Amino acid sequence: MGRIFEVRKHTMFARWDRMAKAFARINKEINVAVKAGGADVDSNPALRRVIQNSRQVNMPKDKVEAAIKRASGKDATNYEQIIYEGYAPHGVALIIECATDNPTRTVASIRTIISKGGGNLGSTGSVAFQFRKMGVFRLKPDGIDQDDLELDLIDHGLDEMGESTGDKGEPQIVARCPFGDFGKMQEALEKRGITPLSATHEYICTTPVQLPEAQAQEALTLIDKLEQDDDVQSVYHSLI
Repeated sequence: MGRIFEVRKHTMFARWDRMAKAFARINKEINVAVKAGGADVDSNPALRRVIQNSRQVNMPKDKVEAAIKRASGKDATNYEQIIYEGYAPHGVALIIECATDNPTRTVASIRTIISKGGGNLGSTGSVAFQFRKMGVFRLKPDGIDQDDLELDLIDHGLDEMGESTGDKGEPQIVARCPFGDFGKMQEALEKRGITPLSATHEYICTTPVQLPEAQAQEALTLIDKLEQDDDVQSVYHSLI
């Protein structure tokens, strides 16, 4: 099993800002999950998954519980999930996932950031064909027989599995499946007693681009500004 392909990870803003952004993203994901399936963790797999992912960003348990309580209240904010597509400078394709209570504000903000950064906002479908929506499970390798796990997961939708590293350089195993097989993969891991570090979806580019460092930095600067926007949940791109 070799190293799995991943696009560049890039975050320029400070640690505390990054942590606040991560907590805000989880708060919105909890809101959406509770609205869709209720506040009972045992009967709501989407909420269970978000809580699991909250541990990866070290979100305190009391903050998670408070977010669930807020989302269950009658005055809870209703967030609309929207995907925007476009290009950063030098042809770097972008998929931008947002959760917003004001789509008009959000699209105006996204368009301004992209335009000022030398890119352009596209129409629906303009870049999506360059990506595959995948279920992505990040696992701690300790105690895992990787070859045995790979053989087992193939029967549950596994598309590819390989080695990677986390934000702090710690070793990880990344397992990907078509998003339609997410539930099967999650169940297979649970049956083996494996709790993922995170379990989510990602848009994986099928036509990655490589640029000279100066041009890559221009694209990454734009991506960073998008990631800092309050309505943006995730930014996926094609730069390696």
